[in-house]
Amino acid sequence: MKNRTRYTDFYALRYWPTWLSLAALRLINPLPYSAQIKIGQVIGYFAQFISRRRRHITEVNIRLCFPELSKKEQQRLVSQSFASIGAGVIEMGLAWWAPIKKLNKLYTMSGLEHLQHAFSKGNGVIILGAHFTTLDLIGRLSSMNYPFSVTYRSAKNELINKIMQRKREEFFVESIDRHDMRRFIKVLKSNGAIWYAPDQDYGRKHSVFAPFFGVSAATIKATARLARISGASILPCFQYRLPDGQGYRIEVQPPIANFPSGDDVADATKINQLLEAAIRKCPDQYLWQHRRFKTRPAGESRPY
Repeated sequence: MKNRTRYTDFYALRYWPTWLSLAALRLINPLPYSAQIKIGQVIGYFAQFISRRRRHITEVNIRLCFPELSKKEQQRLVSQSFASIGAGVIEMGLAWWAPIKKLNKLYTMSGLEHLQHAFSKGNGVIILGAHFTTLDLIGRLSSMNYPFSVTYRSAKNELINKIMQRKREEFFVESIDRHDMRRFIKVLKSNGAIWYAPDQDYGRKHSVFAPFFGVSAATIKATARLARISGASILPCFQYRLPDGQGYRIEVQPPIANFPSGDDVADATKINQLLEAAIRKCPDQYLWQHRRFKTRPAGESRPY
């Protein structure tokens, strides 16, 4: 049964800050793209001083993943990361409300021939992505080129969760709870495409430890399992916010060869290597605020 919660159910005082934020996003939507991104970056920069816990997590992650950087360079990357999150919030508004004419001018996309070839095999496509701050807008832009479903994790804010669910239904073929593996496989076996990002820590039970930026990280085994059961091709797809308001570049890569291999650790390592290579191209645009290394091998303490 679909969620029949009405927007009038969110008029309680605790939702007023969310309504005000949404109204602000809507009001600045007609502004030039470059101006909107600058506004978001400024907001994100100052947000780092308010969200001390998330700043701490970001600092730990960047220290672990970029030990070659000096402390000053690491702190600069932390600030740039929060500025990118602010831009990402603005991009969410663009994804939801900007007219297609405006969106069409914002990006270039390469590698669609890899998708077409994968679909011709008839076993479905797993679009391998990562949690970049550009995620919402890139999902919208990509949906204008080919149909696909998305996996999701419910937001804690019920109002935001309702709006995001409504937008997923508007822009994507289907939105699938990340725990619903049966539905995931059914979509693939019907030769559908699903965006999937295995770059977060989901605990020890369904993971193996594989290096990520040289640090042992709990990496979910589901990517290889889904490919093995469905026979789907796995195509990495990454995006980059270009400097000086130039928009975005979306790159669909060829399918991962010889995957799965049957070795869970080797497969997880290959996935992490692909993600790491993409992140290194624009490290400030990755979502470092997630506790990627919270699950540790036996005997190791958590770094946070």
